[in-house]
Amino acid sequence: MPRSVNHVASRARRKKILKLTRGYFGARKNVWTVAKNTWEKGLTYAFRDRKNKKRNFRALWIQRINAAARLEGMSYSQLMGALHKAGIEINRKVLADLAMNHPEAFKAIVAKVKA
Repeated sequence: MPRSVNHVASRARRKKILKLTRGYFGARKNVWTVAKNTWEKGLTYAFRDRKNKKRNFRALWIQRINAAARLEGMSYSQLMGALHKAGIEINRKVLADLAMNHPEAFKAIVAKVKA
């Protein structure tokens, strides 16, 4: 009995990957093995960079808080220590947003912490 191969499914599987690699450079977009390897590598980069994105944003928030705190005569670490001691529960994301967009509110928080 002749061997039966499901060409429809295997072709569809290849087309799906090749569609995802459109826009890549050279053979990465149209040669099956190269495109498949590139696509798989891209998935690992995507996983890694979803983690790095959180790290980068936290670093950005800290830099913004530090810059605003220094205008008020405190360092970042002094401000965060004083916030903790005063029992003010506010995260870095909100604090950085206040420092950037609502400096008067940030000044009020720093004044409350200093007192």
